[in-house]
Amino acid sequence: MESPSTPRRTVPGAQAVARAAGLLRLVTSAADGASLQRLARDSGLSRSTAHRLLTALRVEGLVDQDDATSLWMPGPELYLMGTVAAARYDVTELGRDIVRSLAVKTEESAFLSVRRADETVCLLREEGSFPIRSFVLSEGVRFPLGVASAGLAILSFLPDHDVDAYLDRHPELVERWGRPHGERPLRRRLAETKARGYAVNPGLIVEGSWGMGAAVFDRDGRPEWALSLTGVEFRFGPERLPQLGRTLMAHAHQLSSRIAGARR
Repeated sequence: MESPSTPRRTVPGAQAVARAAGLLRLVTSAADGASLQRLARDSGLSRSTAHRLLTALRVEGLVDQDDATSLWMPGPELYLMGTVAAARYDVTELGRDIVRSLAVKTEESAFLSVRRADETVCLLREEGSFPIRSFVLSEGVRFPLGVASAGLAILSFLPDHDVDAYLDRHPELVERWGRPHGERPLRRRLAETKARGYAVNPGLIVEGSWGMGAAVFDRDGRPEWALSLTGVEFRFGPERLPQLGRTLMAHAHQLSSRIAGARR
């Protein structure tokens, strides 16, 4: 199998497929729809190229466009494909009650995210009872590994050579997410996460919005998912953080055991 850093063979049409797939990811990560301008900017494509690809995807039912706002949204064919793929890849039904339990016990918003290549994608969100909430994360939102607490937890438990390769592939983390995501501070947070067992994001994405994450493992010990919590800063003080961490890790261990048992 080729590693992510191995040069890929040239495949006819590969560039068009990669561009279309990138647009699909951007569309599905925008909860309320995305404008053509935003999609072109975030994909690095010209407006004409982005529009041409989106129009082709719309013909196939993979995206749709709101007549009133002109925003692009996931299409009905994606739902049909997703229901088929869910039987093999989706763990939301296994984790739904665990995420709900985590939200109830901590009173914070709780999430289940899955690793997809160099990103995490949020699969489930369960609101806690505390009235002040953080809205950094919701279903379908993607973050690079090492940025949000879920991705930080996953990255910290990957083999060292995978971490090295990931950082080599993504020198843009500092430019896009700020100096705390440079290699040295990120490696420090990874080491702290591995030693502690759970990740802490002290408002590095949105000021005042804190997050915590714990990796969820498959049968072979690979960190493929993560449970996480988000909330306002004063709810994650030093007197409460260890208790939240223990609760988070207990739920993550429960889900890891459930996934291993379900896939025997």
